[in-house]
Amino acid sequence: MKKKLALLLASVMAVGMLAGCGGGTSTATSTPASGAASGSTGTSTAASEPGTASDMRVDVFYYDFSDIYISSVRTAMDEQLKAMGIEPNNWDAAGSQPTQTDQVNTAITAGSDLLIVNIVETSTSDPAKDIVEAARTADIPVIFFNREVADNEVINSYEKCAFVGTNAPDAGHMQGEMIGKYLLANYDTVDLNGDGTISYVMFKGQEGNAEAEARTQYAVEDANALLTEAGKPELAYYDPNASTKYLVDTAGKWSAQAANDYMVTLLGSYNEDNNNMVELVICNNDGMAEGAISALQNVGYNQGVDENGEPLSVNIPVFGVDATDSAKALIKDGKMVGSIKQDAVGMASTINTLVKNVQDGAELMANTDQFVVDEGVAKIRVPYQMYDAATQE
Repeated sequence: MKKKLALLLASVMAVGMLAGCGGGTSTATSTPASGAASGSTGTSTAASEPGTASDMRVDVFYYDFSDIYISSVRTAMDEQLKAMGIEPNNWDAAGSQPTQTDQVNTAITAGSDLLIVNIVETSTSDPAKDIVEAARTADIPVIFFNREVADNEVINSYEKCAFVGTNAPDAGHMQGEMIGKYLLANYDTVDLNGDGTISYVMFKGQEGNAEAEARTQYAVEDANALLTEAGKPELAYYDPNASTKYLVDTAGKWSAQAANDYMVTLLGSYNEDNNNMVELVICNNDGMAEGAISALQNVGYNQGVDENGEPLSVNIPVFGVDATDSAKALIKDGKMVGSIKQDAVGMASTINTLVKNVQDGAELMANTDQFVVDEGVAKIRVPYQMYDAATQE
């Protein structure tokens, strides 16, 4: 599948890129050891699972293995690709776009037949454009997933390029609806200081990320719409003097640690003893929700419910996005209220529909009639779903 051409062109491109880095001190990753999945050698091998073994080389680039949701997608991707006879080469950028770009160039040089990219940098289109140009030069299809990339600058710039992800605003709208309905059903219980207003904190995963921006905006806006319609005041950010109404993971990792650190710090000043306790926690993902819950548990909150459903402590309502297995367990135990399910298995199977097209020599977007596809651009949308104690699967 044009491996010799890919090798030649990618080698030339890599030399050019190195020359342009200045000083000759920057080098591309020569092996996946610093970025591949544990146990991967970075070379395609025949799968031992059922299915016809394939010599097609598929390289999958993840923005960060430590992301809980992304780990779920990776597990599903590996299982499904191996069932297709493909042994994937998994690469971990660990949150670094330069690392990921080097990994892509290394994979192209090694003769990759397909690039599947969970892009790191989302605040600018430049890294995605560079990857598309590298793929075009080597005549290799590229599938971006999960983290939104631009329509015209990226996807429409190359006929062998597509994106699989969600419709970013949907998660924020669903989370806002879930929060608003929960508060209206439990207002007096949530209003710990009895001042008639619910104070909240928002944990944002990353500046400039389409999903983070939409979730941060619409979760609050839509909850407020339901509250005011019912004659209740809008949510009040816990710190009225804050210039922004959220706390962001400055590392862009949407991490439990970032939310935990923030929550531990703010609980030192905002607590029931000071009559200004944070009464609601909204998170862009379940990882941050888990970090916030851990901090709350350390000072006696969110201990869950007993076998009769009675609370074991004051439970501060916490909401997330992804419906990871660990978040589902917290919801079941009454330690977390709800999440918005981002279907990891569905994400993987949708991507692998496109992989099968490449394997069969079909057009990249063939066999996609069953999916929600954007008009005028090769973008497939995997739907979100609400997940709470009442809707557990």
